[in-house]
Amino acid sequence: MKPIQNIVIVGGGTAGWLTAGVIAARHRGRIPQDFMVTLVESPNIPIIGVGEGTWPTLRSTLKKIGVSETDLFRECDAAFKQGARFARWTTGAQDDGYYHPLVLPQGFERLNLVPHWLSGNGQQSFCDAVCPQGRLCDDGLAPKAITTPEYEGAANYAYHLDAGKFAPFLTRHCTEKLGVRHVRADVSRVALDESGDIRAIVTEQAGEIAGDLFVDCTGFRSLLLGEAMNVPFRDCSDILFCDRAMAVQVPYEHEDSPVRSHTVSTAQSAGWIWDIGLPTRRGTGHVYSSRHISDDEAERELRAYLGPAADDLAVRKIVIRSGHREQFWVRNCVAVGMSAGFLEPLESSAIVLVELSAKLIAEQMPLCREVMDIVASRFNATTHYRWGRIIDFLKLHYVLTRRTDSAFWRDNVLPETIPERLRELLLLWKYQSPWFLDEFDRVEEVFPAASYQYVLYGMGFRTEVSPGMVAYDARHADRAMRENAMLTERLRTTLPRHRDLIRKIHEHGLQPV
Repeated sequence: MKPIQNIVIVGGGTAGWLTAGVIAARHRGRIPQDFMVTLVESPNIPIIGVGEGTWPTLRSTLKKIGVSETDLFRECDAAFKQGARFARWTTGAQDDGYYHPLVLPQGFERLNLVPHWLSGNGQQSFCDAVCPQGRLCDDGLAPKAITTPEYEGAANYAYHLDAGKFAPFLTRHCTEKLGVRHVRADVSRVALDESGDIRAIVTEQAGEIAGDLFVDCTGFRSLLLGEAMNVPFRDCSDILFCDRAMAVQVPYEHEDSPVRSHTVSTAQSAGWIWDIGLPTRRGTGHVYSSRHISDDEAERELRAYLGPAADDLAVRKIVIRSGHREQFWVRNCVAVGMSAGFLEPLESSAIVLVELSAKLIAEQMPLCREVMDIVASRFNATTHYRWGRIIDFLKLHYVLTRRTDSAFWRDNVLPETIPERLRELLLLWKYQSPWFLDEFDRVEEVFPAASYQYVLYGMGFRTEVSPGMVAYDARHADRAMRENAMLTERLRTTLPRHRDLIRKIHEHGLQPV
């Protein structure tokens, strides 16, 4: 029996250090006696740092690895994220917009409010009718108060953060608190043994580094899984067309300018612009399809969106290759982050996939090489499912559009570009709305049924509602909507302004858990 004791993570950044932290925290009692986590990071490769939005899972991940939420805000230029507002995705009109919040509809696990909302007078958006979070975002409010303990909130939340500061923050925590060994070196070669396993990586500065399990966090290059293990890449640009990003950081006009507690995604002629509020700046960028618009035209659209504030700012151009590896764990090599795959940054799915993969590796860590292939097979099945569901959910935003003003939007609704499972669900949803456990049967769905409800009914999708469906649970539904209205008004009058809370966290800190 060959025990698995030496975990070697190749590549840093958010993917590498989150993975290191999750694995080291889970096996902390074994470090350094019979277990070691080593992260090998090139001193010459910069962090891409495009994604500054996260998913609420990051709260539990950071809490489990022992990170202080106060320190996160102070050191990573962090802000709260309560969801995303999608502008001009449905019709392209100036007043076209809806929220995808991060809270579940009122009473979600007991009753489905969609039929009752659809049968109403339509004066309220679906989001406002079933949850308070859209109004909190409209008002510029935070999801908690300064007296609320770390990682708890009056409303569910994630974070916006500076990716360039987040990775060094995690580096310090993992090396100082969790015993992760940090090696700064460039990989020159991957050495395989006679069985096809990776025996070691050979580095220019630190020589040969052997291991039992290798985690590939080398980004788009996929040095281990893609190059050394020859795992093919599955392209999905026939479904998701966006293959370019253009990023720019925009300063605020004033020091005390409001900080949005939600991402804004504004549709353009051949893609969309993200706008993320951090305490010190806005992170913005244009994600677009090079088949439908040139780089110069895309930059003009981005600058037109930003106005005079962006006149003297340089943009950074990034090539996106939408898709993922055909397998994610082969022999003793597993890929996490962009080495496993990447999709356009709509709905902040990149970091949550890192978290879920790292958690699965840590919890299912094989005790010996003899059972690793069994664990790998289960990991691959779960991860394939997650990638497929994320692709479905991202495509949902495009197929519901009624825009016909450009080839990009017209091409996105062509049947041959829509995954078969999503086509089946869209047909099903014409007659019954998605709801708790209806079509979402995995324990850790990245996007639950509630997320589909917010996008579907935010974009004007209609489900046929029979009188019997409305009559069933009508009394409970009316009560749930009234309770939501009361909760909304209570939170709107008690929660602080977003920037005010961030300032207080910097000055006083949150109450530790």
